[in-house]
Amino acid sequence: MTRVDRRSFLRGMAAMSSASLSSVALLLDGCRSIASVRPSASPSAPAAALGTIRTEGGKLIDSDRAEVRFTGVNWFGLETPLFTPHGLWTRSWKSMLDQIAGAGFNAIRLPFSNQLLEPASTPNSIDFAKNPDLQGLSGLQLMDRIIDGAVQRKLVIILDRHRPSADEQSELWYTDRVSERRWIDDWKMLAGRYKSQPGVIGADLHNEPRGSATWGDGNVRTDWRLAAERAGNAILEINPDWLIIVEGIERFGNDSYWWGGNLEGAREFPVRLTRTDKLVYSAHDYGPEVYPQAWFRASGFPENLAAVWERHWAWLAHDRVAPVLMGEFGGRSVGADQEGVWQRRLVDYLRTSGLSYTYWAWNPDSGDTGGILDDDWITLNRAKLDLLSRYQWPKLDGVFADRIDTSHAA
Repeated sequence: MTRVDRRSFLRGMAAMSSASLSSVALLLDGCRSIASVRPSASPSAPAAALGTIRTEGGKLIDSDRAEVRFTGVNWFGLETPLFTPHGLWTRSWKSMLDQIAGAGFNAIRLPFSNQLLEPASTPNSIDFAKNPDLQGLSGLQLMDRIIDGAVQRKLVIILDRHRPSADEQSELWYTDRVSERRWIDDWKMLAGRYKSQPGVIGADLHNEPRGSATWGDGNVRTDWRLAAERAGNAILEINPDWLIIVEGIERFGNDSYWWGGNLEGAREFPVRLTRTDKLVYSAHDYGPEVYPQAWFRASGFPENLAAVWERHWAWLAHDRVAPVLMGEFGGRSVGADQEGVWQRRLVDYLRTSGLSYTYWAWNPDSGDTGGILDDDWITLNRAKLDLLSRYQWPKLDGVFADRIDTSHAA
């Protein structure tokens, strides 16, 4: 399958003007890994979580005010022209979910495109001998099937609007092919469709706003904070139980950061939702093998990393403004090289800060990061899994108690 490499793309961008950058659409998706023993959960974590999830200060809590955290993975592919999570040309979707659950994760961030929701979007590149129950399904029906299967395994789902169209990722939440109205209407449809499905717990509104995306300047065409409010409040009118997940942007003022990772603007311009206890901010963070950012070359590396993270996104949780989900991070190395040091430091930082994460990615076909699965789509990467097992939260059993809905299963 095609691999997509963030590194070469970003390095090419470094020579471009800001005007050129704002017109570039990223085509980015992938991951890899090795071994299959379920790791133990964090010893300090509670045994279960109960009820609808909401926020309190910098934490996520259940209806009994017990803390919950998401420690999961991204399984991508529904957002691509295949209209199916990748790997189903090799194995069954059920065995894939069994392995995710067995590896100790409790959540899946599930990327999709608006195009997936169109009736003509037909899933392809599936081995139907291994997946006979997927034969004849539309893209949306296949997403139903994956969600129902995840719920049966007590994995929560975060829906991630990763792309407007299957063939391009966009810097803004709308394009000439998918309008803002379509973006909001599709979210409202999904909020209603999964309202009785407790395992779908939130909407990651738009993946990696960047380029011309602004925060707090009031420009209705570019101000991501205002757009997130419009979409988030529309979703909450339909489904008040969902968490509304708002990523950062790339550039705030003169400070540039990872795409979707810069949440500095929320200090002066916080997202305003009708339900303040449903707001979760999200950042993406990557290592030097994706792009050699200045902080990786600084003399103080790696001791400088905590200050970089605090400035751009961690302050929200530490100042008890709102929880932060590390929606994407990952890399090939977890060793003693610069990439491995960054990745190990970040996992430890997330653990000590009590932040949720969804690792990028489960898939092996991310060209610059690899993933949890190795290239055979079966073997787990033991080194990566050992690293992540240092910080895994238990399954959120109570979220599903007596409320599992399999109405979409065919």
